[in-house]
Amino acid sequence: MNKPLLAALSALAVAGLGATPAVAAPHTATGSSAPHAAKAAAVTVNFAGTVSLSNCSGSVIRFPNSADTDPALVLTNGHCLETGFPSPGEVITGQSSSRAFGLLNSSGSKVATLRANQVVYSTMTDTDVTIYRTTTTYAAIRSSYGISPLTVQDTHPVAGTAIKVVSGYWKRIYSCNIDGFVYRLKEGDWTWKDSVRYTSACNTIGGTSGSPVIDTATGKVVAVNNTGNEDGERCTENNPCEVDANGNVTVRKGINYAEETYNIPACFTTGNKLNLSASGCTLPKP
Repeated sequence: MNKPLLAALSALAVAGLGATPAVAAPHTATGSSAPHAAKAAAVTVNFAGTVSLSNCSGSVIRFPNSADTDPALVLTNGHCLETGFPSPGEVITGQSSSRAFGLLNSSGSKVATLRANQVVYSTMTDTDVTIYRTTTTYAAIRSSYGISPLTVQDTHPVAGTAIKVVSGYWKRIYSCNIDGFVYRLKEGDWTWKDSVRYTSACNTIGGTSGSPVIDTATGKVVAVNNTGNEDGERCTENNPCEVDANGNVTVRKGINYAEETYNIPACFTTGNKLNLSASGCTLPKP
């Protein structure tokens, strides 16, 4: 996974350290690239609604059924959690937090500091996500700063989709396509399921961890950026490997990845409350 802040600083100096995980499609052959999807009119993707963390990137998100009066949520990686990497098999819910997030406008300027009061959900098992609850609402953010949250798509992403990875930490946007999907992505002690592989143009670096991966046709979040193979090593930290259903291992030096987010909305109910027992919720449970 992207080393958070220290690696990010090194990355600035050597331009290219670290990367990000991607999104996966269940019915696509492992390791294959599907034809590019039919082109649709692209929406404008900028920094509005993204956030900078002390060591990572993130975004203010809502789900299709979220209300304007709900507490605003922030999405980043599990490995960006301020208390350290969750262990394999560990799922954290309801943990107190006072973490600060720099809210960015469309040009990437910080317009406010948002504050968390809870880690709603965090894990590095099967996926790599942390979701924070903030002390304010979507309506209050829009009223004060004119900024709307990013909507998380609740359907599986498609290979060939044009995407942008928007880093609030570096205030940089990477443009590429979803190259394909990975049955299992293994890095050190962690394993992620059905991850997204980017085409090579998204050469993300340390500090981009947690960036939203945005479908340029819809403007919706389809994944959260999280890792990449830096040195060509096999399945070590910062050098994830792809494992297919038969156990065959493929190493792609310099290629970066993200974790899908389409399965998150089903786990949140009225008031943006987490319910891991909700119908259709497949996120790992404590």
